[in-house]
Amino acid sequence: MLGFMNLNSKYLKFISNATLLSVVFLLSINSCCLDTERENLIEVQIEELLNKMTLEEKIGQMSQVRHFYDIDDDNDIAEKLIGSVIHTQGPTPGETAKQWQDRFIRLQEKALSTRLGIPLLLGVDAIHGQNTFDGATIFPHNIGMGATRNKKLVEKAAEITALEMKATGFNWTFSPCIAIPYNEKWGRVYEAFSESTELTQQLGKASIRGYQGFTKNKFNVMATAKHFIGDGSTEYGTEGGNTSLSMQEVSERLLPPYRDAVKEGVGAVMVSFNSVGGNTMHAHKVLITDTLKNSIGFDGLVVTDWKGYSRFGKNDIINAGIDMVMAVDGDLDAFQQGLKNGLENKEVDQSRDDDAVRIILRQKYRLGLFENPFPDTTLRDTIGCELHRDYARQAVRESLVLLKNENNVLPIKKSTNKIVVVGEHANNAGLQSGGWTVAWQGVHENYLGSTTILQGIENISEGEVVYDKDGIGKHSDADIAIIVVGELPYAEFFGDIGDGTGTHKLTLSEKHQNYINTYQDLGPEIIVILISGRPLVTTKEINASDAFVVAWLPGSEGDGIAEVLFGDYNFTGKLPHSWPASERDYNGKYGPNYWGKKIEPLFEYGYGLIY
Repeated sequence: MLGFMNLNSKYLKFISNATLLSVVFLLSINSCCLDTERENLIEVQIEELLNKMTLEEKIGQMSQVRHFYDIDDDNDIAEKLIGSVIHTQGPTPGETAKQWQDRFIRLQEKALSTRLGIPLLLGVDAIHGQNTFDGATIFPHNIGMGATRNKKLVEKAAEITALEMKATGFNWTFSPCIAIPYNEKWGRVYEAFSESTELTQQLGKASIRGYQGFTKNKFNVMATAKHFIGDGSTEYGTEGGNTSLSMQEVSERLLPPYRDAVKEGVGAVMVSFNSVGGNTMHAHKVLITDTLKNSIGFDGLVVTDWKGYSRFGKNDIINAGIDMVMAVDGDLDAFQQGLKNGLENKEVDQSRDDDAVRIILRQKYRLGLFENPFPDTTLRDTIGCELHRDYARQAVRESLVLLKNENNVLPIKKSTNKIVVVGEHANNAGLQSGGWTVAWQGVHENYLGSTTILQGIENISEGEVVYDKDGIGKHSDADIAIIVVGELPYAEFFGDIGDGTGTHKLTLSEKHQNYINTYQDLGPEIIVILISGRPLVTTKEINASDAFVVAWLPGSEGDGIAEVLFGDYNFTGKLPHSWPASERDYNGKYGPNYWGKKIEPLFEYGYGLIY
């Protein structure tokens, strides 16, 4: 709170003498009252600033743009009075953290040069580490964190992600995803923690605590609970499809993680692409305003998803309760002019516009942006540091789920004479990390600072280790074959399985099935490691193996897998989803959703062996 004495000079001239006196008074109060008094002061400052804003300045605050695409000239930050910038797929500010920070400093300077000097919110999809920066610490995706069931570790991972975000210049993350996946065909299953509402509640709260810090009204970085609501429970798992659950089912199964997120003080909620009962969520006033804001009591920022204004109802979404619009890919002018027209012709009430701006300003004050809008240059060396990677490696170890261990083939003796490691996933950090890693759809090669599964095995084994990338089976003399199979990286709708004719399927590719068949014929003990963002139908492969390990999408620290295989650590992970037995379970005869129906899984939710 002492930082309020160093308020941005562009804003300071608009604060009345009475407000300044109240700041001085508040500095002298007992520390136990600081949170309440700080919040009271914020509300005073918001009203004073809001009263000075023009219509154009208010609409500008509600605008979020992509900084390399929608803004050809950085001067547009000031001229169009932008309130927020999102960094996502596309060119980066450079290879170093200094270049990233310098870029966002320049953007903040443009915002501060305006009449009122209101700083920017700088957002990023940092969903399993600061995953847009090559060299950051990358944690297992949320499905793997769900397998750990370790609330303290989930909180620590979010805390480290927040630190590496700040080290690259960001103050807002679009995480955590607290969806409840109903169907493995959905391409975003791995972004959610679990099919269990209760586990999602626990880990969602832990994640928010890690991102934001320990107080509701003073954030570390701002977290976002997403996607509100029903994104994981659409018919047949289609991204942006229709959620046909009843409102009672929505309330009982999907809303509890949001209720807990609000109690935890989450700063933002992102609205989902899907519809609920045939009504698009972006314009669903009953769920956004009546339920989330009024009934649950959310006082934070509601933001659209990609191109939410033009795609889902234009001014109807503002009336429904949206506060900030992701005005990307050419949407900016249409949004700003469209909302201005709507306000002038009374299609949108001015009080709704004022309410949205009030909410945005509140979160900027809670982040301390008026006190210090610029990145902390002292944090840059923390990115990918040894301590952060140690926690990520712990997360990898605790996320692994052992489904089979026949004749105790695991743990592997370090003195084993010869081990053959099979498959391209074994020596490729990009493949082991999945989507939202360095690039939106992930990468298919190693990235800075990462270690692969093969490297981990080579570092621990005392015998001969050979690599058979293509599974051609020339190593009939191997004692053990560690066969690494799985999915290729994907993100969002690109990962939807749909009718099964696309790139992604519920089963392993024929190529990866043949890796296992080849070495089964040769005779070594077979240990299969599955890299995937969701449970797959692998009944045949499990039967063909001596040991079967689900490794999910472990991120940058692939050597954590080897530490468990060789017995330095035991298995502790438990299935965050029930494991399917057959593709027939997804053919629709049980209704449009797989989850929650009376289908007998191969392994129940919570299953996981130990040594």
